[in-house]
Amino acid sequence: MPSTGLPGLDRVLRELMPGDNVVWQVDSLSDFSPFMLPYCRSATAGGGRLVYFRFARHDPLVPESLGATIHQLDTGDGFERFIAAIHQKIHEAGPKASFVFDCLSSLAEDWCSDRMLGNFFRLICPLIFRQQSTAYFPIFRQCHSFHATAAVEQTTQILADVYRHKGQLYVHPLKVEGRYSATMHVLHRWEGDLFRPVAESSTTAEILAAGPWAGLETIRLRLGKWTRTFLHAEECWEGVRRGTRSVEEADRLVPELLRMAVSRDERLSQLVGGYLTLPDVLDIWRRMIGTGLIGGKSVGMILARAILKKSDPRWHDLLEAHDSFFIGSDVFCSFLVENDCWWLREKQREPAQFLDQIDEARARILAGKFPEYLVKGLSEMLDYFGQAPIIVRSSSLLEDGYGNAFAGKYESVFCPNQGPHHQRLQDFLSAIKTVYASTMSEAALRYRAQRGLLDRDEQMSLLVQRVSGIGYGSMFYPQVAGVALSRNPYVWHESIDPDAGVMRLVFGLGTRAVDRSDDDYTRIVALNAPERRPESDLAEVRQYSQRKVDVIDLEANQFVSRDFARVASRSFRLPVEIFASRDERSPRMPGRDETADHENLVLTFDDLLTRTPFVADMREMLQTLQEAYDYPVDLEFTANFLDRDRYKINLVQCRPLQVLSDSPAVALPETIEPDDRVLEARGAVIGRSRVNHIDRLVYVSPSAYGQLPLGERYSIARLIGRLLHVDRPQPSRQVMLVGPGRWGTTTPSLGVPVSFAEIDTARILCEIVAMREDLVPDVSLGTHFFNDLVEMDMLYMALFPKREGNSWNRAFFEQTPNRLAEIMPGEAKWSHVVHVLDMPLASRGGAVLTLNANAMTQQVVCYLERE
Repeated sequence: MPSTGLPGLDRVLRELMPGDNVVWQVDSLSDFSPFMLPYCRSATAGGGRLVYFRFARHDPLVPESLGATIHQLDTGDGFERFIAAIHQKIHEAGPKASFVFDCLSSLAEDWCSDRMLGNFFRLICPLIFRQQSTAYFPIFRQCHSFHATAAVEQTTQILADVYRHKGQLYVHPLKVEGRYSATMHVLHRWEGDLFRPVAESSTTAEILAAGPWAGLETIRLRLGKWTRTFLHAEECWEGVRRGTRSVEEADRLVPELLRMAVSRDERLSQLVGGYLTLPDVLDIWRRMIGTGLIGGKSVGMILARAILKKSDPRWHDLLEAHDSFFIGSDVFCSFLVENDCWWLREKQREPAQFLDQIDEARARILAGKFPEYLVKGLSEMLDYFGQAPIIVRSSSLLEDGYGNAFAGKYESVFCPNQGPHHQRLQDFLSAIKTVYASTMSEAALRYRAQRGLLDRDEQMSLLVQRVSGIGYGSMFYPQVAGVALSRNPYVWHESIDPDAGVMRLVFGLGTRAVDRSDDDYTRIVALNAPERRPESDLAEVRQYSQRKVDVIDLEANQFVSRDFARVASRSFRLPVEIFASRDERSPRMPGRDETADHENLVLTFDDLLTRTPFVADMREMLQTLQEAYDYPVDLEFTANFLDRDRYKINLVQCRPLQVLSDSPAVALPETIEPDDRVLEARGAVIGRSRVNHIDRLVYVSPSAYGQLPLGERYSIARLIGRLLHVDRPQPSRQVMLVGPGRWGTTTPSLGVPVSFAEIDTARILCEIVAMREDLVPDVSLGTHFFNDLVEMDMLYMALFPKREGNSWNRAFFEQTPNRLAEIMPGEAKWSHVVHVLDMPLASRGGAVLTLNANAMTQQVVCYLERE
C-alpha cells in the first residue's frame, strides 16, 4: 500500500490508496516540503519508482539524493506537447509508481491561463488514477479563478489545505474521496508523529479566518492571472490618459500582453509589436470570450488594419470599421477535455495513426456541450449583433502565418442570424462546433502531416465577424468581394507586371472568390492593366463572366446562390452600372419584365475598374502591406458603395502569400522530333518557370472517362487518390497528373472529383479542356485550391486541344505500356481509363519525359529525351 510517509497523517486520511492524486494548497512551497519528503522516502524505501516532473522556475522540490527519476520539461513547448510528454512518461513508469509535480500555479503563470491549468489537471489526474499510482501536487492557495480551482477540486481524490501558524503546521483535509471519519475534515495540528484534531474553536477560527472563505461568491469569482494582468494594463492606460502614468510605462506592458493573447511566434510577434499599441491590445481583450490566443486569421486582420492606418490617415475613413469578437484558443482545449475528445485528438499526433478514429472524434465534438457560463457569454455576444448576419471563422494558432496558410482546411460558417433568440443561439453554437470539428477533417490532418505539423500545438481560436454588406429586401450581400495578391503568378500578357498584384473579383459574398465554382467564373484583374482580360473577344467575355451570386436570404434564414439578373432586379437602389455592362447585342425590348431586362447585363466590373479609384486603392493597400510584412501578401476583402462616388473597403483577412521566387526560364532544345513532342499548352499556366524530368505520368483518358456512369467516376477519383499515395512517394519525385476537365470538381460531369489531399503528391497538374465545349479552366487565383498549389510548388496548366499552340499526342498517352495493373493488381479493370507511365520508358528506348514551363510566355512543352 502507498503511504504519505507520515503514519499519523495516514490515519487521518484513512490511508493513502492506489490511484490517489493529492493536492496540497499552500501559501509557501516551504510548507509543502515537510509533507513531500516523507512521501518520497516512503515511495523508494521498498524499491518503488519515484518520478519527479520538473517544469517550474522555483527551486527543485525533490533532492537528487532521493533517487527519483527527474524529467525536465518546458512549458514553452506548448500545451499539447507538454501534455503528451507527461502522458508518455507516466505510461513508461508503469503502474503503482509515485509522482511529484512542481507547483501547479507556475503553469497558470507560464500559460497565462487558469483555464489551461484546469485542463492540465483534468487530463493528467485520471491517468495516474487508472494506473493505480499516486501523485503529489502543490498549488498556491487563493491565487486562482474557478477555472483552475473547480477543475482541481472535482478531479482530485484528496485536497488539503496546509497552514503555518505561530511556527506550527496545520492540515485541513477538504476532500478525501471514498473514506470518512468523524474528525477527518477538521483542522489538524502536526505534533511529532501525530496529527491531532484541533479542539479549541478559538485556534481554528484564528487560523481559518486569516484568509477569505473559499465558498463566498466573490471568492469563487476570484481573478486569475489573465484578468489580473489585463486589468493592471487597463489601469495603467487610464493613468496615461489622466497624466499620472508615462507612455513608456504602458509600452513596457505590451510584449507580455501580446504573448498572452496575440502570438507567440517570434517572427510574427516582432511585426505585431511594431504596430499594435496598448489600447489596441486592450480592445482585443474587451472583445474576447475566454482566454488564450486569438489565432492567425484574427491577428492578420487586426495587424493589416493597423499597418494601413499607421501608413496613411486616409485609411481610417476608407476602411469599414470592424467590431469582431474573438473566442480564445483555451476555450477549444477546454471543450475537448470536458467532452472527452482530447485523447482521441491526441492520436492524430502520430504519423502512423493520424487518421484513426477521426469520424468518432468529429461526432463527439458535434455532440458536445458548452458550460453554462460560456453559453451566457456567447449569448451576450449574439445580443450585441442583434439579427445582423455573422460568420464564425476558423483562426487556429498555425493558420495564416509565415509558411502555413491552411487555406480552406478549416470551416467557416455563415449564420444568417434570423428568428427567435434561442434558435439563433443554437445555430451559433452549432457553427462553433462545426469549426471545431473541422480540425479533425482528413484534409486538415493530411495538410499537417505533409508539412510536419502533427506534433505542433494547433488549437482552434475563432473569429466572429459581422458579415459586410447591404440589405436589399430579404437579401443581404456585399456589392464586391474578392481576393487580392500582391504578387501576380498568372501573367497572360507581356504588358502585365507581376509585382503590381492581381485581384479575383465577384459580385456578392466572397465564397465564389475563395472556392472554385464548377458552374461559374470570376473576373481576374491585373492591377497594372485592369482593362486587359484573359478573354480574347467580347463573346468570351460574356461566356466566361459571373452568372451566379451568393447571398444571405434573410427570410429563409440561409446562405443561397441566385442568378445575377434575379438579384439585381430585386436590389432597389443598387448602382448596378458600376459592376455590370449592358450587352449591346441584346437590346432592351419594350414590355419585358425587370428580371428579363437585367438578363442583358454582364458582370464586367468595367466602371469599378476604370472610373473609380478602387484599383489604385487596392494596389496601394497591397504594396503597403507587402512592405510591412517584407513578404508577398494575400488579402480577402469586400467593398460597398455608400453612393455613386463613395465606398468602404472591408479588409477581412491578410496573410503571407506562400510564393517561391520565380526561376529563370530555360530555352527549349533547338529541335524536337515531332514524335517526341508529347504535349504543348499555351495559356492558363500558373506556377514557377521550371524544367523537370517527370518520374511518373498518371493520365485519365478523356474519352474513356466521359463514357463512365457518374458513380464510377467517383471510383476513378478514389483510385487516383490511392495510386498517388501507394508507395509513399518522396518529396523530390516528379509526378505529373493529366486528365479531363477540372481536377477537384464537385461535379463528376465537369472533371475528376478528387480532393486535394488525394493528389497532394503530384507536382504538375494538367487539365485537358475536353469534357464540354463551354467549359474552360477557371484560373483559380486566390482560391483555397490555388493556395494549395502554391504551397506545394505545383505547376498548374490547361490544355486546349482545339486552340492554336496547343497539341496533344493522344497515341503516346494511351498506347505506351500501362503499369496500373502491375502497381495495383486489384484495379486492373480500370486500365482503359487510368494510365500510369514510369520513366525511363523501355518501349521508347529508355527515353525520359521532360517538362519545360515558361510562366512569362505562358507556354509548357513536354517532350521525350534520350541519353
